Amino acid sequence: MANDTKIEEIKTHEEEEHEEGNFKLNIIRMIIAVILVVVAHILKLDEKYEFYISILAYIICGYEIIINALKSIFKGEGLDENVLMTIASIGAFIIGETHEAIAVMIFFQLGELFEDFSMTKSRNSIKALVKIMPETANLYNDGNVKVVKPEELKIGDVILVNPYEKIPIDGEIIEGATTLNTAMLTGESIPRYVTVGDSVASGLMNNDKVIKVQVKKEFKDSTASKILDLIENATEKKSKSETFIRSFAKVYTPIVCIIATLTFVLPSLVQYLFMHIKPDFATWAYRALTILVISCPCAILISVPLAFFTGIGTASKMGILIKGTNYVEALSKVKTFAFDKTGTMTKGVFEVVGIHHCKMSEEEFTRLVAHIEFFSNHPIAKSILRYYGKEVDVNIVKDVVEIGGRGLSGIVDGKKILAGNDKLMKDNNIDFIECNSTGTIVHIAIDNVYQGHILIDDVIKENAKTSIEALKRLGAKKTIMLTGDRESTAKEVSSKIGIDEYRSSLLPDEKLKIVEELIKEERLSFIGDGVNDAPCITRADVGIAMGGVGSDTAIELSDIVLMNDDIIGVPKTYLLVKDIMRIVYENIFISVGIKILVLILSMFGISNMWIAVFSDVGVMILAVLNSMRLMNANKRIEKISL
Repeated sequence: MANDTKIEEIKTHEEEEHEEGNFKLNIIRMIIAVILVVVAHILKLDEKYEFYISILAYIICGYEIIINALKSIFKGEGLDENVLMTIASIGAFIIGETHEAIAVMIFFQLGELFEDFSMTKSRNSIKALVKIMPETANLYNDGNVKVVKPEELKIGDVILVNPYEKIPIDGEIIEGATTLNTAMLTGESIPRYVTVGDSVASGLMNNDKVIKVQVKKEFKDSTASKILDLIENATEKKSKSETFIRSFAKVYTPIVCIIATLTFVLPSLVQYLFMHIKPDFATWAYRALTILVISCPCAILISVPLAFFTGIGTASKMGILIKGTNYVEALSKVKTFAFDKTGTMTKGVFEVVGIHHCKMSEEEFTRLVAHIEFFSNHPIAKSILRYYGKEVDVNIVKDVVEIGGRGLSGIVDGKKILAGNDKLMKDNNIDFIECNSTGTIVHIAIDNVYQGHILIDDVIKENAKTSIEALKRLGAKKTIMLTGDRESTAKEVSSKIGIDEYRSSLLPDEKLKIVEELIKEERLSFIGDGVNDAPCITRADVGIAMGGVGSDTAIELSDIVLMNDDIIGVPKTYLLVKDIMRIVYENIFISVGIKILVLILSMFGISNMWIAVFSDVGVMILAVLNSMRLMNANKRIEKISL
């Protein structure tokens, strides 16, 4: 309409204030125009004075449209909706239909106001994300605190983050412990406990206590900065539907003008040349002008990009960042989903999943093992310490030795402890019980007597099975897991979560070859989190990265980012993009279908300009309302049983 249909831009505060002022001014102009026409009609003024008042009302409500039409013509931008409305309304004046001329402008302005309102609502759905970046940071240096801009911070700087402040830049906690509200980034409001050694991302809210954070990334590379960049550029990549609609509109408008011209010229010529009667110029001119009003392409131009824009905003509220509208359309057509295992289908963190054949109390068994594992930096050792969950008394431990490729030995409370694999037990001639479970087995011997073993494994994510089931219900034909893990592990994980196929013991280049083979069969989406997944994420029709634990490379190269690391985000995104595309196609059908119907009626004189005006504005309002249904799609998606 009169406003540029590039609704994807995120407005600055000044631009928003300016738009709000224009919104109010346009309402006032419409009200004044209506009052003038109604008063002139009620007072039954002389026809000449009523005409003057009508001209005044027309200029008040339509001058901006006329100016925009003149700009389009002089700039060579072609025949847009402003030109159509200007021609139609001036033509109505010429043939004496003054009230209809004013109505054209008033209802066109009404449509614009409704469009502005809907776009503002859509922008607000992602506006919260634009506020994730705090404007200042508390730089800490030798007991002094200086307030600086986040852009001024360097890697290695230390900052203080007070309660109810957002973390301004990515870093690591070096002092203090608190809980963080992650809703701004992940869409979930569940508090996350963090302490010394934990990494924290910019944009997260500190809920409880003061923490000291050491800067680990430059401002431009921090999480919040990257998210803002993604949001601002999200709709630069147009979908095929959007591109088609914009191309269609450029051809559509001239064709409509030709049809309107022929509607006026041809019948008049037929009456004059063949019927030998005086042409009814007024009737045919009225029908031609009606066609121009009906054919205004604003509903088509606004409804499709608005649906995409609203959908991307809704996704952002769910902690899903879609980097372009083209990926919405692409994902909706995907039939094969390929998953990495570690960090994607599993948590990517070793955890104790069981203690077996223990010959003493589990509490004492765990205490002795945890004390010797305290002196190792291996992830296996860390998992045992987390499982123990208590402080370690280093004074009761001595002579700890790490045996490469075997495990640990040492003295705890005067007892000789051996903790390691089969080889360690064999080297020390200890009879042990073999375990065929998948995962890592830590055998324990105390004073050279076997006491049991600890089973440690990468735990499957809670929603992994639910996600696979949901994808299949939503239309996925094939799910496949590609992993570098051994065959037994891949088989067990895929069996537990219901994956159709799995390929194991794969190197990154082998994963890529499989992805390329699968793409030849069906459109494919690859979901991963690590650097080794980056080639597959890039090659897939739609690459999806796990944003929380995922590598920067995977996130950078992906098309969609799941900020909350929950695999259930995949079927949620799949369902949302299908909803978006359904709304897009409905809008196209509504916009084009109704206009064609009324256009045909107008050519035969069945429809008049009032119906044309109402159909044009009504169609646009229907399409906008249909698009706005996506604003609450996240609530529906969260509630339904995926």
